Amino acid sequence: MENAALNTLAADVRGLDVLRRAARDNSPEALKAAAKQFEAMFLQVVIKSMREASHGDELFGGQESKMYQDMLDQQWAHVMTEGGGTGLARVLERQLSANANSADTSVKPELKPLSEAGLFQGLPRMPAAASSAALRQSLQPGEAAAAADLEAALAELAPVRTRDVPEHARAFVERVWPAALSASRATGIPAQFLVAQAALETGWGRAELTSADGTPSHNLFNIKAGSSWQGQTVTVSASEFIDGRWTKQTDAFRSYGSYEESFADYARLLQNQPRYARVLGAQDAGSFARGLQQAGYATDPAYADKLERIIKGPLLRAALSG
Repeated sequence: MENAALNTLAADVRGLDVLRRAARDNSPEALKAAAKQFEAMFLQVVIKSMREASHGDELFGGQESKMYQDMLDQQWAHVMTEGGGTGLARVLERQLSANANSADTSVKPELKPLSEAGLFQGLPRMPAAASSAALRQSLQPGEAAAAADLEAALAELAPVRTRDVPEHARAFVERVWPAALSASRATGIPAQFLVAQAALETGWGRAELTSADGTPSHNLFNIKAGSSWQGQTVTVSASEFIDGRWTKQTDAFRSYGSYEESFADYARLLQNQPRYARVLGAQDAGSFARGLQQAGYATDPAYADKLERIIKGPLLRAALSG
């Protein structure tokens, strides 16, 4: 693949499939382009978040205006990655190269924290002990799904070996696997499908819903409380895709005493709601994911694609085998 062709993909999310195919051939150009693309995607999210945090001009609102604004954000992100960029792409490239078959794995790449790279210089470092708690507070349900999907996409670009599985992913699978097996027996759905959905909803356990005092809800499937729920709840401001746009709204979500209770309640939800009838017993990843989306489980229009990506991805397979 020509370098010029790879560079055109730097800010094009649809180019992921092309980059994955090139990355499987251990192409250094593909890994570099992939790292640059994810840097552009990250910057686009940052730009969008900054805009949403401020009061915009609603006079020229509407879908067409939003479309052009998104295109402008994408272009700005692409421009910001030119030259040295923020430094994030270089870190990702070294990490991806370390997992490639053609890389010299005897040399451990020196990865610097983002606080030392370009745009992030001068920002205070987060203590390691506080990082997980901070992440749970910063990621909302919809954002946790995006984080889990990004992690799965990165794993596809550089296949994960069992010994390289991130500790948080391995620990998450080990923690929920027994409960997933019980829910699998009740629903006929493979346990790994249920674990993948829990990973998508919570960012592999790092963005689990918590109460104001930090108490975990153990709600791995982000099930809302509803009028019939008689148990404990946590109130969270979550992102929902409504009328063609992402909006923030505050909702009450169910809170459980354990992950076993969460999986058991999710199994009952699938069994008791007629709209999920076609999901029960699903043995195909695509059918399971699409069935949930068509039944209205989530408002994210890309929910089925994200879930199927994780189910079929190397990160889940490696975590399960580890």
